[in-house]
Amino acid sequence: MTVNMKELNGNEKYYDLPAPLPESAERIGELHAGDLMLFGSDCLVLFYEDFDTEYRYTRLGAVQDPSGLARALGRGDVTVTFFLADRAGDGPPGGP
Repeated sequence: MTVNMKELNGNEKYYDLPAPLPESAERIGELHAGDLMLFGSDCLVLFYEDFDTEYRYTRLGAVQDPSGLARALGRGDVTVTFFLADRAGDGPPGGP
């Protein structure tokens, strides 16, 4: 899935989904670089800095190795491609 994510707060990128997803929001407390969350039922959020929060999110997943994520995403809007890692956890489906 490839989406154009907008910058927010100097610590996250977000994308408004075209349709709502089922949610199971919880008070997270501490967010980490690489956390992929759902805010509400229709906002995909990728965090690239660690910080504490009072907001509630539904956990969707995480970037396996978030080192360098902040540098890769930069400070503006960005196009991001997400994929599910294969069961061995070594990259995109179909090879390295």
